[in-house]
Amino acid sequence: MIKPGDTLPQHDFTFITESGKANADTHNLFGNKKAVIFAVPGAFTPTCSQAHLPGFVALEDEFQTKGVELFCLSVNDAFVMHAWQQSQNAGAITMLADGDGAFTRALGLAKDTGAFGGLRAQRFALVVDDGVVTQVCVEAPGQFEVSSAEAMLQLV
Repeated sequence: MIKPGDTLPQHDFTFITESGKANADTHNLFGNKKAVIFAVPGAFTPTCSQAHLPGFVALEDEFQTKGVELFCLSVNDAFVMHAWQQSQNAGAITMLADGDGAFTRALGLAKDTGAFGGLRAQRFALVVDDGVVTQVCVEAPGQFEVSSAEAMLQLV
């Protein structure tokens, strides 16, 4: 599992913006900046849609004041992540689709939910500074505490 002091693994992301399809790798996304990456098990799922993403939407201005960019990661495709972003008015948060789960697996934070949902991300959040992880907050199964927007705001 990724730990503080580790560099984020190299990965190429595809995501949808208002301008269309875009691509960027971890170096371009996270180099020369401070960021929080929060991962959800799935777009449009209950805790993710009712608490996790909305918490970051509500506190986005406070993160921005601290110079922190927000990224939401899920093992979903880019179209699903974009639709979820629009439905949650989360335009200021970059939605990262990890379609095949390769990035999540490289972090050591994947879980297999079997026939229910296949490969998913555990619920977690990372604080990243210039591509290097400084904080790792992984939720216990079924919990939502240490990766919340409020908890992460205290760490940045």
